[in-house]
Amino acid sequence: MVLALTHRSFAGRNNERLEFLGDAILNFVAGEALFDRFPLAREGQLSRLRARLVKGETLAVLARGFDLGEHLRLGSGELKSGGFRRESILADALEALIGAIYLDAGIEVARERVLAWLAGEFEGLTLVDTNKDPKTRLQEFLQSRGCELPRYEVVDIQGEPHCRTFFVECEIILLNEKSRGQGVSRRIAEQVAAAAALIALGVENGND
Repeated sequence: MVLALTHRSFAGRNNERLEFLGDAILNFVAGEALFDRFPLAREGQLSRLRARLVKGETLAVLARGFDLGEHLRLGSGELKSGGFRRESILADALEALIGAIYLDAGIEVARERVLAWLAGEFEGLTLVDTNKDPKTRLQEFLQSRGCELPRYEVVDIQGEPHCRTFFVECEIILLNEKSRGQGVSRRIAEQVAAAAALIALGVENGND
């Protein structure tokens, strides 16, 4: 695992090979899950959904939720420039970690970890519009009806720093009850809560 957290600025033997392997595993696991989850989806739709799941921004958010940056082995230059916060470095390290898990424990454990980490992202996916996330779709729906924008509130955070779960409530004027979401980051939890609100409003049915 130490090698997975070693950036090329720190040593010649670094996490780039593990990153390559982890990227392949991540794409496979995400693709397989999407194939099963959306049996009527076209190839193009599946490709766009997978791109959203495995994009650098998503991976970096997950990595920040684990405080992964605090454990990276970086060269002095990267440390001074704040490399432990850089999206690309965090995303690459998470992919390297996936590769290391695969080598240490096998594909089933790697699959279980990837699916657990991406669970919140999967909850927010729909074929209605694969280019917009649930928060954006909810905001546009409310704006089209002249309603106030949703309010999101973190109501609880559980777990150790490297494995936190955020609990968020979403309040909108059209619903009597707040919708709820949880995830390994605040952003993911908000997306899940927004997706739940869209279902409660009858805008989406959750099986699209």
